[in-house]
Amino acid sequence: MSRLLTPDLGRVQFNGLDVAKTSGDKLATILSVLRQENHFTSRLTVSDLVGFGRYPYSKGRLNENDRQYIDAAMEFLNLMPLKDRYLDELSGGQRQRAYVAMVLCQDTKYILLDEPLNNLDMKHCVAMMKQLRRAADELKKTIILVIHDINFASAYSDHIIAMKDGAVIYRGAPEEIMQPDILEEIFDIKIRIEKVQDQHIAVYYR
Repeated sequence: MSRLLTPDLGRVQFNGLDVAKTSGDKLATILSVLRQENHFTSRLTVSDLVGFGRYPYSKGRLNENDRQYIDAAMEFLNLMPLKDRYLDELSGGQRQRAYVAMVLCQDTKYILLDEPLNNLDMKHCVAMMKQLRRAADELKKTIILVIHDINFASAYSDHIIAMKDGAVIYRGAPEEIMQPDILEEIFDIKIRIEKVQDQHIAVYYR
């Protein structure tokens, strides 16, 4: 879907479009992608980075409308106090927020994030998931996450697709997936489920 890999057989269609045949410019107005590894120069400011989200529309020539999207994305993620800071001056959590602001600034209906919690401590993981949930609810975005922490997936998602060895083996609402037999098949370890404040929590550390 993100065009990182070419299908061996068949076609990948997204929103009615053949992903392989659709121009990058057109696809970038429908789907924004944040990869696990991002290679932007550290001497960009937060505002500069977020502005890259407008490239599909402005081709680097930002206008007043683009500036409004940039400011709105930074406001949404509480980045305005950091807008003139360089990326190498930020903490890991702040930098990841700036990257997410960039994809929000792209203003697509669909957002694909590849392991957005990587290298974040627990506090910043929780903050990031809350912000993504808020973006889905308030901005009406469809957000697709690649994530390994099943408890975060259970707490914040509407739908879980579980994969193993490159194949989909289960899909459903969190409460349908958060069953010991299903999780043990997925992760190959013993897991029990506890219910805490209406959330299904997987306990697997013993």
